[in-house]
Amino acid sequence: MTADLAELYRDLHRHPELSFAETRTAAIAAGRLRAAGFEVTEQVGRTGVVGVLRNGDGPVALLRADMDALPVAEDTGLDYASTARGTTPDGEDTAVAHACGHDMHVTCLLGAAAGLASTPDTWSGTLLVVFQPAEEIGGGARAMLDDDLYARFGTPDVVLGQHVAPLPAGLLAVAPGPAFAGSDTVRATLHGSGGHGSRPETTVDPVLLAASTVQRLHTVVSREVAATDTAVLTVGLLRAGTKENVIPDSAELGLTVRSYTDAVRDRLLGSIDRIVRGEAATAGAPRDPEIRVVETFPPVVNDPAAVERTRAALATVTPLPVVDPGPVTGSEDVGQFAVAAGAPCVYWLLGGADPAAFEGAATVDAIRARVAGLPSNHSPRYAPVIEPTLSTGVAALVAAAREWLPVP
Repeated sequence: MTADLAELYRDLHRHPELSFAETRTAAIAAGRLRAAGFEVTEQVGRTGVVGVLRNGDGPVALLRADMDALPVAEDTGLDYASTARGTTPDGEDTAVAHACGHDMHVTCLLGAAAGLASTPDTWSGTLLVVFQPAEEIGGGARAMLDDDLYARFGTPDVVLGQHVAPLPAGLLAVAPGPAFAGSDTVRATLHGSGGHGSRPETTVDPVLLAASTVQRLHTVVSREVAATDTAVLTVGLLRAGTKENVIPDSAELGLTVRSYTDAVRDRLLGSIDRIVRGEAATAGAPRDPEIRVVETFPPVVNDPAAVERTRAALATVTPLPVVDPGPVTGSEDVGQFAVAAGAPCVYWLLGGADPAAFEGAATVDAIRARVAGLPSNHSPRYAPVIEPTLSTGVAALVAAAREWLPVP
């Protein structure tokens, strides 16, 4: 099975698909689930796939993997690197790559589903496996829930899943409580008055306005959020102009905001609104900026008791200790499945980096220091090593599922 799954992973890696366009990936997942004996439904929440396997009396465990890739040009040098292209929701042609590792998530869950289906004497209850679209834009979990996921397939008693990370391959890490930050994506359109680049005095330059706004926005976390709170504000998009000697009429900013509490989130969004409007007024903009939150999803909160129960199962699949990584500032929409079900969530990190990069790192702090020097998720140079990432990820999902679906 390992060789087959490794080839599947390489294939998925070569053929990434953007959010809500995961048709090829979904078809592969559906085909493999049917071959393993699952009842399969496609096009749940547009491109999602749900597999159900009933095996006697017992609880319902939801195991989830996200499928979508990113608008990133891969630069890993791998012989199975992506050269795919896609179209963004804005209609722009873009390179596409699995720079976040969702191809590993899909492969691990398919391996776990097949393994559990082939060993029905080791568990009892119902497996609900969910291959979710559009995690990267924060809409996939909501779309599946809005498509009557639980009314159609049953409500889970626990939600389980994992995310590959640049930790040593073979290492598993899980944090109780707030584990992944909530996320908001904000777009701001700044209006100016364009003209010739040689006569800036006749214009209101939105490029200069955008530059001053970016600098001011990056003071929010350092000057408006308490040191005891955690927050991230990043301007990842700045778009303006068509030619060097033309001052445009507008500029667009795109921000990602991460937080763990409603109070901090409200402060961040309020500060963004105040600063963007204030800078526009100071620049003499001819009209107010347009500010909108285009994507949002809440923090992932792992149930502490469920974490402790699952941690013991995870410890059986690796010789390395299962560590507590603390809160992760990355965001995930998997928690929406648990909130909607009123069920505990346990979502852990799966190490995917070459263990050789961590030789001599004997403590969590030492590991963190090494991680800081490695390509992170969303980097064009990010890709997990296939082994032991894949075998550990499959085994972790199987062990967690068996823990929550015990034989009577």
